[in-house]
Amino acid sequence: MTGRATTERAPTDRAPKQDRSRATRLRILEAAVACLAERGWSGSTIAVVCARAGVSRGAAQHHFPTREELFTAAIAQVAEQWLTTVRDRAGALPSDDPDRTYAVVDMLVAVHTGPLFRAALHLWVTAADEEALRPRVQALEARIGRETHRLAVEFLGADESLPGVRETVQATLDMARGLGLANLLTDDTTRRTPIVRRWAQILDVVLGAEPPGR
Repeated sequence: MTGRATTERAPTDRAPKQDRSRATRLRILEAAVACLAERGWSGSTIAVVCARAGVSRGAAQHHFPTREELFTAAIAQVAEQWLTTVRDRAGALPSDDPDRTYAVVDMLVAVHTGPLFRAALHLWVTAADEEALRPRVQALEARIGRETHRLAVEFLGADESLPGVRETVQATLDMARGLGLANLLTDDTTRRTPIVRRWAQILDVVLGAEPPGR
């Protein structure tokens, strides 16, 4: 009878332990992203991340045996946050907005000029020189790129069977990334705003929403 009671309690005993483990893992990932955005790769050591997360080095290495695994997982976390942010912001845009194209482009640029992009950028730059990190980051970047493109097509209501539409949607994302790079050192809002407005007008023409003479 005692043995049966112990067996019945085991799942309940395991649940809080699993919850604590997940919470610790998430705290480490959030600390890694913050360190990467603020300090870059060279300044984001395991010790620095552990100090920020308030965990021991052993606890961090239990979840992430190597530094490369930690930061690849951190950027995967960034990717999920990134895509969630894109979906949430796009979902908040009114569907009947006559200026919807501009609103979508402005939202995509805003995501690329925020802290999530900054953190991801540090890892991408490092992956160019770090052989052990490069394949993981390349795979992650490909997945983010595909999903972001798909979401952009959905939010813009773009028909990619029309000539030039797919390329122009991708150019929109490339432009957003470029504006994110331009924003790294100084606030580029004043210069960026008319660029985004003009690009939305061009995109409207390509999507067939506006006549060329607009």
